[in-house]
Amino acid sequence: MSYVLLFILFLPAKLLGKLFRKETGKNLVIQTAKIGDFVNATPLLSHLKKSDVLISRAVEPLASRDDTIETIYLIGKKKRNVFAKLRFAWQVMNRYDNVYLLQPNSTNLFFAAVCNAKNKQFLSIYTRRWYHAIFYMAADGVVEHGKQTLSVTNYLQLADRSLSWQDAPKHATHPLYQPKAWPECLDKPDVIRIGLSISAGNKAKTVPPSVWKRIFDTLSDLPCQFYIFGTENEQPWLDELYRATGEQSNITSLLGLLPLEDVPWAISRMDCYIASDSGNVYIADAVGVPVVLLFGPCCHHEQRPLGETLLIGNDDNISSYVFETRYYFDKSREELFRLSEQDAINLYQFIASKNQSKNILI
Repeated sequence: MSYVLLFILFLPAKLLGKLFRKETGKNLVIQTAKIGDFVNATPLLSHLKKSDVLISRAVEPLASRDDTIETIYLIGKKKRNVFAKLRFAWQVMNRYDNVYLLQPNSTNLFFAAVCNAKNKQFLSIYTRRWYHAIFYMAADGVVEHGKQTLSVTNYLQLADRSLSWQDAPKHATHPLYQPKAWPECLDKPDVIRIGLSISAGNKAKTVPPSVWKRIFDTLSDLPCQFYIFGTENEQPWLDELYRATGEQSNITSLLGLLPLEDVPWAISRMDCYIASDSGNVYIADAVGVPVVLLFGPCCHHEQRPLGETLLIGNDDNISSYVFETRYYFDKSREELFRLSEQDAINLYQFIASKNQSKNILI
């Protein structure tokens, strides 16, 4: 509600500023969620060719390596206090011809609504609050997003209602940024290189060690080398994994070794990536790496990798959505991510096909 009052306070300046607005041809894309959501917004960025973005600091390393992006605004700096909010509102008020709002929370709705752009397209979601109506009155068009609709398609339709996810590619960095150096282990020959994310931002969506052990056992007679991607603060999850599986020579930890801007290139060296609904799954998808998605409670109808993907999970467990994240579930993580016998067969066949494509002798 405080943003409604702030919008009313700013309204006289907005109306006065509209008298002096000139066409600029500039685009502003507002998506302040985390890594996976940013990657899923890149088809829109590709379609628009050049845009400024309002994003979270977490994805700045990727955005800074993206030649479809001109100016980067970090949401944390722009909402620190009332003065910072009003100053940024004044800064963007007459700067853009087109505004695309992909993450419609109260903060972002305020910044999008104060713009005097001639074309403002807002996503409307199932968690929309009644008081958001005042912001949506400022929109020139609204795309209704539901739990059974692919978010990537709806993001693209903000720019053109005829578009769908097949019409523009994803990217993580653009062009794919190649670091000057990377761990030599990523080039290990005669193995199936499989990337893993052993944790997710939401603990309830983190695959438990017992399930990883089942995966390792299922693939034990294939020449797999597993690479664990993540930050150094995920070490406790790795320690828990080792307690269940023991330290194995075919598991390599990359925790804390790669800055985020290097991660897309490193993942591109993989033959497959296995994880729950986490940012690296979408990076893998964006760089053309086949993905095994352990979707657990997450709704894959709404958001999932769109390239070569094996979905593992039970639709009966779906109860968490992109804009309605849950942190507690009635079932344990072991039950949410349990692999059935058929899942194990499908997993083996999916990974074995990567073995055959590389002509590796067992």
